[in-house]
Amino acid sequence: MDSPIVIDRPRRGVNRRLQTMITCIVLLMVAAGILLSGEWIPSDAVTPDFSRKGLSPSLEYPFGTDWLGRDMLLRTLKGLALSLKVGTIASMVSAVLATLIGAAAATGSKWLDAAINWLIDLVMGIPHLVLLILISFACGRGLTGLVIGIAVTHWTSLARLVRAEVLQIRSQPYIMVSRRLGHSTGWILLRHILPHILPQFVVGLVLMFPHAILHEASLSFLGYGLPPDEPAIGIILSESMRYLTGGMWWLAFFPGLALVLLVLLFDRLGENLRMLLDPASAHE
Repeated sequence: MDSPIVIDRPRRGVNRRLQTMITCIVLLMVAAGILLSGEWIPSDAVTPDFSRKGLSPSLEYPFGTDWLGRDMLLRTLKGLALSLKVGTIASMVSAVLATLIGAAAATGSKWLDAAINWLIDLVMGIPHLVLLILISFACGRGLTGLVIGIAVTHWTSLARLVRAEVLQIRSQPYIMVSRRLGHSTGWILLRHILPHILPQFVVGLVLMFPHAILHEASLSFLGYGLPPDEPAIGIILSESMRYLTGGMWWLAFFPGLALVLLVLLFDRLGENLRMLLDPASAHE
């Protein structure tokens, strides 16, 4: 009699979880490498040199040079590093804001919950780019206006997720027992609720990165973001538009491709972190 086939489910689950963790580590190392390489590149490396202007991609200059003779590979790396810094600051502020507002809506009074839901609907009802331009223009453009604009417009989806999660946690029996023991709402929020919404905070923070980076590039491209002297990807793309008709296609192709790959990198990182931290998929 043939022996039954035994499927080794735990080992397969462990292997998949290990692969997901390795993928997260590799993606984080790539992002850290981009950030460090952009910081280590000296400013003299991207100064104009007219003796090499307009060079097409080659082994010496993989991304070619621009109309001023600047190495486009070095400019692209510095631009990506700048996008990472802006995305980190804006995403962190937005994620903290979303967590606080979502928790306040779920634990506060009914009128506070209604007011926050109305505010979320209002922010989500306005096109992102229009609201970003208005806030950036009102804050004087530059890095400050850019960070404020991204942080103020990207918290709504995470705030709704946190609110729903907190409402679900509040109905759990151990929360009711804690209230019967005389613990305050603030004590319950810090000891019981916030630790449970930490995975949503981390995943939401990482998934905000692609949006923050793309909107930073969009605003800089339109002239409402970083100043023209900064090597931002949006500024590089905006400047390259004047030279595409002259055959200098590499000025827009390689920085644009690098921006897309960076966005996909963080999107993939967020999905892997969600698989690791979300209880519904952590043991699939």
